[in-house]
Amino acid sequence: MRKIRLAKDRIARYLMLGIAIFTILFLLIIGLSLFFKALPIIREKSLWVLLTSVNWKPFKGDFGFLPFILSTFYVSLIAIIIALPFSILTSIYLNTYASKTICRFFEPVVDLLSGIPPVIYGVWGTLTIVPLIANKIAPKFVEFSTGYTVLAGGVVLAVMIIPLLISIMLEVFRSIPQEITDASLSLGATKWQTVKRVILRKSFPGIIAATVLALSRAFGETMAVLMVCGNITQIPHSVFDACYPLPALIANNYGEMLSMPSYESALMFSAFLLFIIVVIFNGLSRFTLIQIEKRYQF
Repeated sequence: MRKIRLAKDRIARYLMLGIAIFTILFLLIIGLSLFFKALPIIREKSLWVLLTSVNWKPFKGDFGFLPFILSTFYVSLIAIIIALPFSILTSIYLNTYASKTICRFFEPVVDLLSGIPPVIYGVWGTLTIVPLIANKIAPKFVEFSTGYTVLAGGVVLAVMIIPLLISIMLEVFRSIPQEITDASLSLGATKWQTVKRVILRKSFPGIIAATVLALSRAFGETMAVLMVCGNITQIPHSVFDACYPLPALIANNYGEMLSMPSYESALMFSAFLLFIIVVIFNGLSRFTLIQIEKRYQF
């Protein structure tokens, strides 16, 4: 019987190891597949030209990805700037101040918001955020704006990632041992002092991890952003300019690529570029997270 148990344990260990290795290999397979599909355009144009050129004229063989890269970063940056404070404060309230009745009401609502299809957010942004920017906000800063702007994309994307951030941060806050917060309160600290000096300090690595996950989703979001950003190939110089993120480029033009091999390769390069951005960003964020954990551990 002992040999059978040891054999089962060994089989389970190797099975889980194989699944873990397959997960890593699957990531490599995706990256290599996109790379080989993008290889023709990389051979035709230098990588520097592809990344720094602003000309996007596929029928003339000009493929400049700089406007799409900058648009992706700008929209994602605005989204996280808007979403992060709201998410942190909401999570602190639900974890520390709210009664159980309020928590039982709000937490299913947050889960419901996470499950709404992106196209619904896009329609909502088109009907409300775009007119609000065009008629109320933009006229105070610029002469004219259609409302289909970097700001509209950032706001819609922020609303989409707020439920994700709240859900993760609530789990992070609740993972803090109750004894630690009770000890702080017993020493005379107020709830806010306990939040600021104990809960936020202890959960800071988790907040960073939640932000990374939200940004990863923001980088790859397609439909909602496509509907409110304007989709004009240009480098946006303000939040009231239209933009064209990489996911929207792929979604808008994928059906047209079959008749032009260079066009197909260029779109595969944009997908590979988005893949590399997310992988590098997550790798750097993971390294930063490890350093923060070492610094903020009790």
